[in-house]
Amino acid sequence: MDFAPDEKTREYQDKLNAFMDEFVYPAESVYHQQRAEAGDPNFHPPILEDLKREAKSRGLWNLFLLYEGWGAGLTNVQYAHLAEITGRSPEIAPEAINCNAPDTGNMEVLTLFGTDEHKEKWLKPLLAGEIASAFCMTEPAVASSDATNIEMSIASDGDDYVLNGRKWFASNALHANCKVFIVMGKTDPSAETHRQQSMLVVPKDTPGITIVRGLPVFGYMDREGHAEILFEDVRVPKSALLSGEGEGFAISQARLGPGRIHHCMRSIGMAERSLDLLIDRAQQRVTFGQPVAERANIQEWIAEARIEIEATRLLVLKAAWMMDTVGNREAATEIAAIKVKAPEMALKIVDRAIQVHGGGGVTDDFPLAGFYAHLRTLRLADGPDEVHKRSIARRELRRRKNAREAG
Repeated sequence: MDFAPDEKTREYQDKLNAFMDEFVYPAESVYHQQRAEAGDPNFHPPILEDLKREAKSRGLWNLFLLYEGWGAGLTNVQYAHLAEITGRSPEIAPEAINCNAPDTGNMEVLTLFGTDEHKEKWLKPLLAGEIASAFCMTEPAVASSDATNIEMSIASDGDDYVLNGRKWFASNALHANCKVFIVMGKTDPSAETHRQQSMLVVPKDTPGITIVRGLPVFGYMDREGHAEILFEDVRVPKSALLSGEGEGFAISQARLGPGRIHHCMRSIGMAERSLDLLIDRAQQRVTFGQPVAERANIQEWIAEARIEIEATRLLVLKAAWMMDTVGNREAATEIAAIKVKAPEMALKIVDRAIQVHGGGGVTDDFPLAGFYAHLRTLRLADGPDEVHKRSIARRELRRRKNAREAG
């Protein structure tokens, strides 16, 4: 297992780091100023379009997509090193290079399971960064951590499907450029548990769709929005179906594997930037006649942060390597493990960086409070910690049972 960046990855790292230094970090204050002046939490700051044009001109575009012809053709390990860099500015950098969730997952679904019509109408403009998309799975009335609980009805009616139900935390649904949803619901409640669900491609402007509200996250109204959406007799043609009836659960699992790698490496990027901010603040501030950085507990925090970041990075890269070499199914334990470990690790470092910043740490003068809100939410998104731990434990129990029976 060699996780060191190869020559191709190093070239992309150099290009991406230069783009971050020259354009992304300087754009952060402009981005926030443009949003504040607009007075609209979902306003799309023009600076983002400037960044997207610059990224395209530098060949930093669709780096996440593994498939030659559709994306950069990088492996999961190669892209993981790049996702970490974008995590240092998570509000801006991923979208600037067209590698932001949930569009990344939706583009992958459309690439793998979409029809030619889906690809022409939706995938191509998504790959071009011309539109945005949302993924509608989670529901307010059920524990959506168990995807088999999903209740949205997708009823067959002649040549159409009719959707009825309520979704929430549909991230990106309030994005100014959002044009399409990928929606999961039940086409056959009487089928085997994991064959009841299907996924459809649903244009946002389809009659019967109502955006009820945007949901705040720790008081933040994220620009892309986390929408509660009501579907009332929403009618779409059967050509909207992805893959086939009963394939929804399988598609959702395929979608989450690479996405978890992306989230986890971006979490490491947030941890790295938070550690830098912690160190800078500790070296600049003096308390009781001594620089904060000389306090024993602060030095312990710095050392622990470096150890935890390095250990977590190796775990994530191992998961990415396994996905590349043996596939998502064989890497299931590692994928679940990083989804627990990476946000947990990064949260601890962000929390300590906030502590070193004092009152400033909980304001918007620094990115730390936003990092904290994002990372704490990530412990729920794409499956809560408890679900991943349950999955790991069940595999470990089965492994030992099989070993005893074989021996």
